[in-house]
Amino acid sequence: MTKPLPEVTPNTWDFLRDPMIKPTGFREYDARWKYPDEINLPGMTALGLGIGTQMRKHGLEPVIAVGNDYRDYSLTIKNALIIGLMQAGIQVKDIGPCITPMAYFSSFHLGVPGVAMVTASHNPNGWTGVKMGFAMPLTHGPDEMGELKDIVLNDKGEPAPGGAYEFVDGVWDAYMDDLVGDFRMSRKLKVVCATGNGTASAYAPALFERIGVEVVPSHNELDYTFPNYNPNPEAMEMLHDMADSVRASGADFALGFDGDGDRCGVVDDEGEEIFADKVGVIMARDLVKLYPGSTFVADVKSTGLFASDPELIAAGAKADYWKTGHSHMKRRVHELGALAGFEKSGHYFMAGEVGRGYDDGMRVAVEICKLMDRNPDMKMSDLRKALPQTFSTPTMSPYCPDTEKYDVLDRIVERIVKHADGGGTFAGRDIATVVTVNGARVILDNGSWGLVRASSNTPNLVVVCESSDSDEELRAIFKEIDGFIRTEDSVGDYDQSI
Repeated sequence: MTKPLPEVTPNTWDFLRDPMIKPTGFREYDARWKYPDEINLPGMTALGLGIGTQMRKHGLEPVIAVGNDYRDYSLTIKNALIIGLMQAGIQVKDIGPCITPMAYFSSFHLGVPGVAMVTASHNPNGWTGVKMGFAMPLTHGPDEMGELKDIVLNDKGEPAPGGAYEFVDGVWDAYMDDLVGDFRMSRKLKVVCATGNGTASAYAPALFERIGVEVVPSHNELDYTFPNYNPNPEAMEMLHDMADSVRASGADFALGFDGDGDRCGVVDDEGEEIFADKVGVIMARDLVKLYPGSTFVADVKSTGLFASDPELIAAGAKADYWKTGHSHMKRRVHELGALAGFEKSGHYFMAGEVGRGYDDGMRVAVEICKLMDRNPDMKMSDLRKALPQTFSTPTMSPYCPDTEKYDVLDRIVERIVKHADGGGTFAGRDIATVVTVNGARVILDNGSWGLVRASSNTPNLVVVCESSDSDEELRAIFKEIDGFIRTEDSVGDYDQSI
């Protein structure tokens, strides 16, 4: 009979010896903890043993590629994870410090089934975590994470012989070759490259220079203290800084990357931030000309234009709205054979003829440059203005404890559905439908909508709204959503507002 992990607290003798792992660190599609408050090094070793046990349980070849982001403690944490993987009899291919998409790429390049990337993504310093998968381009989703949580927390890890370690060099060069191929720009482009001093600083400037783009550097020095801002291209702080750089330099646009390089944000030549879902529509319009009738997947936080845009409809494009989260989106793109998937947070999943199906900020940067090359007379602002006008909020995140947020969300969704089923209105309009695949997306009779869901990574709810009519309607939709949220006492303040 298995037993749960022992109770361990920081600054004790046991803390040096026994695993300490906070259960809430196991998220829907990856794992994240504050270090060392919520997980210690023996805990990371137990996680490695659990991942290795899970690989063997599924009958996989016991080989895994492991990388780490650029934080001062990530190498220590990766080494603790590697010890656990080797205890489970796994052959570890250490690819060194890298961005997350390079770790995903290494699975294809090295021909190994497993990937484990030590990264806190865009979370502030003090956080750590692991993104993992056994069948690239797919990564762990709720089922796999639930199984892993059970193995680790209930001490079901099984040591096995055969563990080994090898440092593998040359993956950086192979990854950059895979991104670029023989492509070179035929038009001149001047691009602000914003990396927020994160791990993408070692990749993005070199990538742009290789394809013939003039780089305007923006915080491209590797610095794990993040002295300027936290590298998160969904946050207005980073987007505003990118906009300032565009205006100061006269650049054609700015591209910004998050802490582990799997997301990309865009600011156009007029200094206007273009949220990633709108960038997705711009890209889909371009790609569908090359691949007519393509399917595009969008997450439930994304604009309704994927389904309503006249150009996409005329080209026979198909839209599918799916659950937010990189694992959910990768799986949906793979299941449908979609050409690409787009998430409002800045994850892009280029598949088919244009990518390998995983989220990669560098890949989308190359594809945006190719798009501009195919449209030599267009500026990024022209492409933005060519879209049907909508009014949308940033992604807003009111605080809600990890231990309560899913129960809180269930009650909010239940009240919203009851309101809609009873013939209730929303922002003065009839409700067309309520999509509950991931929280509640309330769609009005004119296509405007408001969404509330639970964050998978942080102790927050998530709120996004879009109006096809006006800024006034947008604010009215937000007021309606917020009214349902404020029925819950445990929900706190928003991180940003409209």
